Amino acid sequence: MSEPDEPVTEVELLRWAESLAGIARTGLAFTESLYERERYEEILHVAAEIKQHSGRGYDAAAQVTDWMGDVGDRTAGYVTPKCAVGAVVGNDQGEILLVQRADSGIWLYPTGWADVGYSPAEVAVKEVSEETGILCEPERLLTVIDGFRAGFTRIPLYSMVFLCRATGGELKGHPLETTDVGWFARDALPDPLAGIGEWVDQAFSAIDGDGAPTAFDSVRDAIWPDPPAPGTT
Repeated sequence: MSEPDEPVTEVELLRWAESLAGIARTGLAFTESLYERERYEEILHVAAEIKQHSGRGYDAAAQVTDWMGDVGDRTAGYVTPKCAVGAVVGNDQGEILLVQRADSGIWLYPTGWADVGYSPAEVAVKEVSEETGILCEPERLLTVIDGFRAGFTRIPLYSMVFLCRATGGELKGHPLETTDVGWFARDALPDPLAGIGEWVDQAFSAIDGDGAPTAFDSVRDAIWPDPPAPGTT
């Protein structure tokens, strides 16, 4: 979080907006009070104004409409981060399996949203097969992190990445989700490569068999700063 004299970042504005919106939408899912509904809807408007000022071209009115459309009933409406699952797949040559994403053109390991009815490890296997044609077997969980905190997403998202070992199949990119796929050595990575975080070093270290424990976000001293005591400034 920025210090008082530092400029507020886009990521911080989005975090504040999405946090407020999550609280308000969860409140709308559970409350039966008309008064509380009005207050929660007002919070959504405030959150949308914050998001609009993040500099990404968001429209406040349209955002409120989208958020209201996602409000569910009670437990089904409790707002939680989305879950994405990725797979770092290595072969016997120590190479990594990468895909060039059709939506952005960047190269990254296979990844996708978690699907209902699948375990996280099963999603990893499915995404690798669908995006690359390669069959694989999960070996261990490499990372589980908050995408907002890492700075690579603009929506609330938890990312889980598994280390997998290729077991067969043939390279064949998904015609809609990828523009290219391939195996790459550490000194011959494609461009443009997804550049947020330390995933390249982590991935090749895991492929090389480092056996490091699962990486996760540290616990911050204060998620939100404590308010000043009464009578202080």
